[in-house]
Formats: sequence, structure tokens, C-alpha cells
Amino acid sequence: MYFPLFVDISEKKILVVGAGKVAARRIAALQMFTEQIFVVAPDVCPAIDKLEKEEKVILSRREFRESDLEEKEIVLAATDNPEVNFHIWKACKKRGILVNVSDRKELCDFYFPSIVKKEDIIIGLNSSGTSPGKVKEIRKKIEKL
Repeated sequence: MYFPLFVDISEKKILVVGAGKVAARRIAALQMFTEQIFVVAPDVCPAIDKLEKEEKVILSRREFRESDLEEKEIVLAATDNPEVNFHIWKACKKRGILVNVSDRKELCDFYFPSIVKKEDIIIGLNSSGTSPGKVKEIRKKIEKL
């Protein structure tokens, strides 16, 4: 079980490695709370390409390098390569950087909750991956309120 913790990330430098659909969903959630999102990926989905053009992310179109971790405080490993994601996790652990690995929940320092945001009210829902359908159902009920 993970403790639900609300953290100010408005000034945190966040790195997302990977630029597919999973990364795009995570970036969409992060954008509600910060503008300092860096993305590294050789291939980019249309949603992230659009964010770069709108100057909402800083994108490096190339493979991950460990030097990308410099000055970063939170990292999301969201590539489609489990070996690369594991390498990122090891490099983050060595540096004491909080990391979320999209394909290995046991390697995550934190999870992404389902978020309901209405004005200044924020609700995060999470079942640690055990009941995603129930989380979706509860989120929809809350959104109707």
C-alpha cells in the first residue's frame, strides 16, 4: 500500500523518458501542476509532438542518456523497452531521484492516481492497479457531484 501524499511539484524538474501514449497520459496529468516537463525519446506520438510545438514540454528527440538525469527531481520511465526502463530505474536509485517505471509497478516510488480536479479541489484515486474498473467508476461518480 502506498501512502497518498499531495506534493507541490510546481518548481520540480520532471523528466519523462518515452513519448508514446502512456507518456502522453502522464504528461497530461502533470501539466495540471507544473510547467517544467522535459521529454527524451527518439520517436514521438502526435500528442507530445503537439505539446512541443505549443512549448509546453522541452523535447529531446534522441535516446536516453544518464546525463539527462542531471538536476531532475522526478523521473518517469515510460519507454516501450523494459531493459531501458530498468536502466533508468537503477540510475535514478543511485542518485536518489524519485522514479516511476510504467511497466513495473514494483519499481515505482510513486503511482499516478486517477485525478478529479474541480476548481481548487483535487481528489486522487488509486487501487495500486488491483481494481482499475472500480477506480474509474468512483471517479465518474465524483465528477457528477
